[in-house]
Amino acid sequence: MTRKKVKLAFISNDSARKATFKKRKKGLMKKVSELSTLCGIESCAIVYSPYESQPDVWPDARGAGRVVAQFKRMPEMEQSKKMVNQESFIRGRIAKAAEQLKKLRKENREKEVTHLMYHCLTGKGGLHGLGLPDLNDVAWMLDYNLKEIYKRIEAIGKDRAAPVAAAAAPEERTQQQQMFSEWMGNPGGDQQMGGEEMIVPFNDGGNQDVSLWSNAFFS
Repeated sequence: MTRKKVKLAFISNDSARKATFKKRKKGLMKKVSELSTLCGIESCAIVYSPYESQPDVWPDARGAGRVVAQFKRMPEMEQSKKMVNQESFIRGRIAKAAEQLKKLRKENREKEVTHLMYHCLTGKGGLHGLGLPDLNDVAWMLDYNLKEIYKRIEAIGKDRAAPVAAAAAPEERTQQQQMFSEWMGNPGGDQQMGGEEMIVPFNDGGNQDVSLWSNAFFS
């Protein structure tokens, strides 16, 4: 059974606050002891509280004094290098959470635009009623996807053309390069390459014109 998450805030109830202090102080001393034993370092803990007249010190007053003296011998820049107070710690946590929120919002927005594009392509929706920010996001996503598709087409075309060009005669090689260049200039056309007919993307209507898909998307 997992432990209930505790809200990080001042405990207003006196008895509950005192009980929490005793329990957390005991855990803190144990952690400092484990850290010193496992890592072989000098460490100490000094805890003042309104419930006791003398502070709690680990491992003892002499050991804590030795660690504090060693700390004071360090340059001031080194002393404050990794120091944080409650305010700076919380500010850092807020900045980190804000960055994560920004990243999640961006990912969610990309998913929303991709979903909208899918509905447009399948005829389940359109671009009517969308504002300028939404249209700009759709245009950006569409442009990004087209660039990725063209990169993929170019890579596949080069992979197919390489072995054929190596075995072909000089005249045949020139003709194939010309056909490949024409095909790359018109990726959605009816030209053939290597005996295989190119299929128009998102066109399930056989010889249906590509402009019909374009008009359906942007209408």
